[in-house]
Amino acid sequence: MADAMEFRGIFPALPAPLDDREQFLSASFERLLERVYAAGVHGVFVSGHTGEGLAQPAPDRERAIDAAVRNSPRGKIVIAHVGAHRTADALHLARYAARAGAHAVSSLPPAPPFSFEEARNYFGALAAASDLPVFVYHFPELSNVSAGLDRLRQLLAIPNVVGIKFTDFDLYALSRLKVDGACVLNGHDEALAAGLLMGADGGVGSFYNLTPELFVQVYQQAVAGDWNGARNTQRRLNELIEITLRFPLRAALKTMLTWAGIPCGPCYAPHRNLSEDEESGLAGLLQSSSFAGADFARR
Repeated sequence: MADAMEFRGIFPALPAPLDDREQFLSASFERLLERVYAAGVHGVFVSGHTGEGLAQPAPDRERAIDAAVRNSPRGKIVIAHVGAHRTADALHLARYAARAGAHAVSSLPPAPPFSFEEARNYFGALAAASDLPVFVYHFPELSNVSAGLDRLRQLLAIPNVVGIKFTDFDLYALSRLKVDGACVLNGHDEALAAGLLMGADGGVGSFYNLTPELFVQVYQQAVAGDWNGARNTQRRLNELIEITLRFPLRAALKTMLTWAGIPCGPCYAPHRNLSEDEESGLAGLLQSSSFAGADFARR
């Protein structure tokens, strides 16, 4: 079992490459792992919101865990998101991740209309399912049952829950959880530098797949205390984020990775893909940006 202090740095939230029949593309997934590790990331986050984990069939989630463990260099960290609509499915995936060699598991809370007590019971069962450390996945836009500092503290007090993936702009709450001793991974890509300033141990994000080297740079600048440099790198990254968020995020991300030579295919239905006009618009905006020379910016 990895110690909580090992969970530091930059962790791309990997998408799930699919073919036209929604079959998992292992070869593309492995190429994506090569891409991010070549840039110096510290580990990966598998089958989360970016990876469409809740829509992904369990066998494909297992394949993604296996591929991430198999293709991660020594010393790198694999965090498997095991959240599911049924507690039994989440517990099965947590035990599978432990057997496969993952270093931690994470989960979104059960989606409303579950109560906080039910969510707390869910995380208690997940934490007891294996000896892997557990990260609560806090994302109020998807589930409000963990909203509020007191509730988050109650979840983090569960034995074997070591930290939180904090996808929230309330960075004061992030700082309080860090003071409490939790391992905190920043979730909003556009606020990574700010999250690190407020005490985050690292970050998990979607855009880390496109420009992993720049997110590693933000982290390294923060560790070195170069906050002016971190702010400037973050500003450049936010140009890319603001362009991409004009379109459906996961579809745009998969499109751009496909342009970069890693075929990622469609999203799981009913999520839609980019139209031809949207692809043209995205490419045009990228070519007018400071990322014009990037491999993901050329249609």
